[in-house]
Amino acid sequence: MIGPTGVGKTEIARRLAALVGAPFVKVEATKYTEVGYVGRDVESMVRDLVEASIRTVTEERRAEVLEPAKRHAVERVIDALHPETRPPGQTQSNPFGAALGSIFGSGVSAQQSQPGPSVSVSPDAARVRDQTRAEIERGFYDVRLIEIEVEETPSLPIGVIGGSMDQTGDIGEMLGGILPKRRTKKRVTVADALKIFEQEEASKLIDGDAVKREALRRAGEDGIIFIDEIDKVAGSQQQRGGPDVSREGVQRDILPIVEGSTVNTKHGPIKTDHILFIAAGAFHISKPSDLIPELQGRLPIRVELDSLTAEDFKTILTQPKNALVEQYKALLATDNVTLEFRDDAIEQLATFAMRVNEQTENIGARRLHTVLERVLEEVSFVAPETTGTVVIDGAYVRGRLADVVENADLSGYIL
Repeated sequence: MIGPTGVGKTEIARRLAALVGAPFVKVEATKYTEVGYVGRDVESMVRDLVEASIRTVTEERRAEVLEPAKRHAVERVIDALHPETRPPGQTQSNPFGAALGSIFGSGVSAQQSQPGPSVSVSPDAARVRDQTRAEIERGFYDVRLIEIEVEETPSLPIGVIGGSMDQTGDIGEMLGGILPKRRTKKRVTVADALKIFEQEEASKLIDGDAVKREALRRAGEDGIIFIDEIDKVAGSQQQRGGPDVSREGVQRDILPIVEGSTVNTKHGPIKTDHILFIAAGAFHISKPSDLIPELQGRLPIRVELDSLTAEDFKTILTQPKNALVEQYKALLATDNVTLEFRDDAIEQLATFAMRVNEQTENIGARRLHTVLERVLEEVSFVAPETTGTVVIDGAYVRGRLADVVENADLSGYIL
């Protein structure tokens, strides 16, 4: 994808991934260096995709077990508020048992820590628990402080000589999983305790191995990796000569990943054969033919995006839910100032933004930030002492911007 900055290259890829529900990760080509030098390994982009896929699948599984996790969390809060009503046979988890369970794979302590169904409780205890449950759901106990036990996984600060940050994180996580989980006591409100317990109970109800298998499948079959700033690693013919670890070396390292290879991650190997790679760059200094021929052949489809016009700017200012105009309205509404944008004001803003892009550097839709900030600078400054409605029309916009836009030197500094 070839086009000036701010034209929407990244947004197109991100929305494409959202439409099809595909794992998506955006990486910058400039942060990678050739293997053996200080910098990120090129294969880490595939590992980032796997991590993004795991986060997505985990959130989906959490949504599925949300209701039982909430019920278990409420029962644990009731146990903390009224320990005398705890069903017989249900004991607190044993830290020593948890340590043995984490080392030898036994799930006994985990089962003991889960609040099971009410076995046989006295009528008085059952009545107290039912009443407390209703009061918790009503929010009666939200601000009350209680003491709870929270599991904390120990993390080891381990550095690897000559190794990357990915390897360091893998080793630290592996050794942290062997060590027993530390249980610490905290005083928190009931509302916070419910959130903590919900997270813990949801983690117990989710099958971690199934999540990893599904995440690896999605990343390998549906994943999208967006490599931005690819033009920054494209050196011209005159610049070539000698080892260039930040340009041609990175391109050569990207080759096998785009072509199709197997990358080892801490969750298992993943093949990159069916991952969609989208590269993008402004190419205002270099051109796509400056990339090495092998990489050009592996990115066969080229799409050139046109610069944004005034009509595009008008659409960007009015149609999105989080359009800049709506953001400024919400911002000034905190000071009891109501902003009202007339249609001719939107048209003038779009025209001025396009003109400044043509006269100076073309930074696409990001120009709207600077233009709107300049127009509303005085309104924002006096907003705390102002109440009522402020109308922004075409004449107001021209009064604030006309002189700056006409003077190319001045607009280069201000806009």
